[in-house]
Amino acid sequence: MFERFTRDARDAVSGAVAQAVAAGAGTVTEEHLLLSLLNGGALDGLGVDGAALTADLEAARRRGGMSRADEEALAGLGIDLSEVVSRIEETHGAGALTAPAPRRRGLGSSLREALGRPEPKRRHFPFTQGAKKTLEQSLRITLGRKDPHIGTPHLLLALLTRPGTVSEVLADHGVTYARVEAALAA
Repeated sequence: MFERFTRDARDAVSGAVAQAVAAGAGTVTEEHLLLSLLNGGALDGLGVDGAALTADLEAARRRGGMSRADEEALAGLGIDLSEVVSRIEETHGAGALTAPAPRRRGLGSSLREALGRPEPKRRHFPFTQGAKKTLEQSLRITLGRKDPHIGTPHLLLALLTRPGTVSEVLADHGVTYARVEAALAA
């Protein structure tokens, strides 16, 4: 499937891996794909304020990735999510609900150093199920439109079809499926 990606789309996927590494994440998520698309300029023609979008993603991450629908469901039960997050962060520090990077197996860095073994290069960086589904959906969208290649707009459309915080943040910033599709057609 990767051979169908344009250079920009390949760069976006590679950039998502770089985003995950920079964030200290153990996997590439849909959020990393969006941040890579944002940094690559895929949202430039849509009038999106990159700093505000990034801040909204950070706020969602601080809530443990809970969507607005999750927040409303909890509110229906009488639970104020922002209060829960505040209390957790008072006790455990800011960003306590963000997912920690998974532990790596193998020799620890100090033991590796003592034995004179270099740190192994990481060849494969795993994608979450949601990120994989996004890439698969971009192929489906491309085939459905009868487009010859998967480009960054196809990746953006695929992100918009997936439920969760990424599509909610995009919608909050006026990025809708119809709007991206119109830009793709132009």
